Amino acid sequence: MRNDVQTAALASAQQWLHDHQVEYLLAQFVDIHGAAKTKIVPARHLDLITHTGAGFSGYAIWGTGIARNGGDYYARADLATLALMPWQPGYARVVGDGHVHGKPHPLCSRVLLKSQLARLAARGWTLNTGLEPEFILLRRTADGDYQPADPLDRLDKASYDYKGLTRDANRQFLQQVTEAMAAVGADVYQIDHEDAPGQYEINYVYADALTSADRYIYFKMAASAAAEQLGMLCSFMPKPFADRAGSGLHFHLSIADADGRNLFEDKQDANGYELSTLGYHFLAGILHHAAALTSICAPTVNSYKRLVVGNSLSGATWAPAYIAYGDNRTVLARCPGGRIEWRLADAGANPYLVTAALIATGLDGIERQLQAGRRVDDDLYEYSPQQLSEAGIAAVPQNLGEAVNALEANTVLAEALGQDFVNEFVRLKRMEWLEYSRHVSDWERKRYADFF
Repeated sequence: MRNDVQTAALASAQQWLHDHQVEYLLAQFVDIHGAAKTKIVPARHLDLITHTGAGFSGYAIWGTGIARNGGDYYARADLATLALMPWQPGYARVVGDGHVHGKPHPLCSRVLLKSQLARLAARGWTLNTGLEPEFILLRRTADGDYQPADPLDRLDKASYDYKGLTRDANRQFLQQVTEAMAAVGADVYQIDHEDAPGQYEINYVYADALTSADRYIYFKMAASAAAEQLGMLCSFMPKPFADRAGSGLHFHLSIADADGRNLFEDKQDANGYELSTLGYHFLAGILHHAAALTSICAPTVNSYKRLVVGNSLSGATWAPAYIAYGDNRTVLARCPGGRIEWRLADAGANPYLVTAALIATGLDGIERQLQAGRRVDDDLYEYSPQQLSEAGIAAVPQNLGEAVNALEANTVLAEALGQDFVNEFVRLKRMEWLEYSRHVSDWERKRYADFF
């Protein structure tokens, strides 16, 4: 039974669809990996997917924890997320929360994020996040491999390269994505060529954490479509090429009160980071739980090729591998002024899960008043193992297996995200790690076939 507010919201949405000549909806949610899943729904059935939800077989979706003989999974539309899809005229997207048996499903990553946001809301707080997507434009070669899409984009030190940024196909892609992001209110204010050939970063305005996560999924959908139209692949693989920089997904974090005041900001901070005591406690929490967070922020086997310390060919890599903070791009958490930049997550991460886990561990730091320790201003890539040990700086897990073990042992995340979710995540990622561990690569054959 709907109340008057819900009825009015539905009527307003239906009018919006009519005014914008929307004929079809993509009822969209994400699986545990953060991959977009959808159904096409004629716009006249908005009422159905708002009330009941678009129905899916739960067992067919990664990470729902629903057995083969279990119930259906319904993506119940959040009308606030309705947005046009400029690359697909006549279509709009609407994001859904997972429901099973009429209740929010605790293994839906968007539902998980909303439960953590409710903990902040109970204190009168809002988490604002700014996400910085990095990605690489690729093309498939005749032998089925992948190479940078632009054959002329091959500088050893490609960061901010003018030609790689503005060459026709690249420029068209970036313009299309910029225009698409405007449809969800995400004002793109900077675009740059990153360190690797074909690698870019797009910066758009920050928002509340739920909106930011929704926008990132929309960004990936728009970017994939724009690349496909131009004969390219927009890849969010963390590390496609061994000798080039990987793609991160940096999270800029701050908490605001009911009046919109940034509670992480303190101009009197002795460190010069303009970070408040509250901000430092939050920072201490995410650093304290960094090992467990790694499995969520770096969720694939390939992620750990990015997290190995060492310079790329151009010398311009800043993927973090050591647990420390400072206004320093070689540490896990950078403090650029009144906010925290969490640099661990990569382009393959699920933004809902990363944000939920950061809230859970940051709140643990606040509730226990944890201390972040000393700032680190040095280039940690230049530290020897002895220097790191003397400074008390630990490394993040160096493979998916280690990271999953850390998550499984973490009681704070199990309590916040739910033991059922942690069990399902661990189960899937252990399977992935085992499959990778059994894989025999070309490198191994070339090295060992005639070695002994």
